[in-house]
Amino acid sequence: MWTEIDAHISQVIGEKFQSQQKRSVSGGCINQGYAVSDNQRTYFVKLNQASQIAMFEAEALGLEEMLITASIRVPQPLCWGTAGNSAYIVLECLEMGGASTTLSNRNSKSWSEMGRKLAAMHKATSSQGFGWKINNTIGSTPQINTWTADWAQFYAKHRLGYQFQLARRRGGNFPKQEKLLAAIPELLADHQVEPSLVHGDLWGGNAGCTVSGEPVIFDPATYFGDREVDIAMTELFGGFPAAFYQAYNEVFPLDAGYEQRKTLYNLYHILNHFNLFGGGYGSQANRMIDQIV
Repeated sequence: MWTEIDAHISQVIGEKFQSQQKRSVSGGCINQGYAVSDNQRTYFVKLNQASQIAMFEAEALGLEEMLITASIRVPQPLCWGTAGNSAYIVLECLEMGGASTTLSNRNSKSWSEMGRKLAAMHKATSSQGFGWKINNTIGSTPQINTWTADWAQFYAKHRLGYQFQLARRRGGNFPKQEKLLAAIPELLADHQVEPSLVHGDLWGGNAGCTVSGEPVIFDPATYFGDREVDIAMTELFGGFPAAFYQAYNEVFPLDAGYEQRKTLYNLYHILNHFNLFGGGYGSQANRMIDQIV
């Protein structure tokens, strides 16, 4: 497998690459991750089963979409494919920082810069509406990105509606789901949404800073949607530093009513966590639905 990956890297960079060192690093809860080096260059390689190659392809295309905006730093994808029973993606290897440039530093200038640069990325729009050119994944769950002109319709059908379908198969019980789905057009009626390029899975584990303090986001679930879905998710598992939100709003102020909409948007991720992990996420989703309706 590694011989095939080395050969693919060599083909892309136009020079022979033969890995001499392979160091296991975090690839998230879904993939295996390795820093692979020939003692001159180092790349980050993620592995999964060969059947998951479409997930890696979508990740690479999403990163490329974000790179086009020339806004916030993301790892540059190098190549992807299958080797034997494994799928792989090779990415630029970024040296991430320690405590001085992570979420533990609540006043870091790096997080102000992240807010400004994310706002710049969110200004990238699509004339095709809401969605994306291909489906991708949120975690390991399929994410449907069929182009849709109306945001409320897109969100009700391809985000919450799809997660509810999956949850039923898992035995989830959400008594007010139909009432919620029917209410979405009214809940979003006064909110004028432009399709923004969003990361799609922007929690603290998918954001950080390099050793030099440059903000980075990674592991995207890219599509064009309401930019508030990214901001809402940053608040879901502990929140980003206050400097991030202040800087974001200086560049691209959030619309009135965001505080009410963020629960609706974060429900998508809690339902997805129920579908991935089960447990108490079902009860949390029902509490959120009660709050919304």
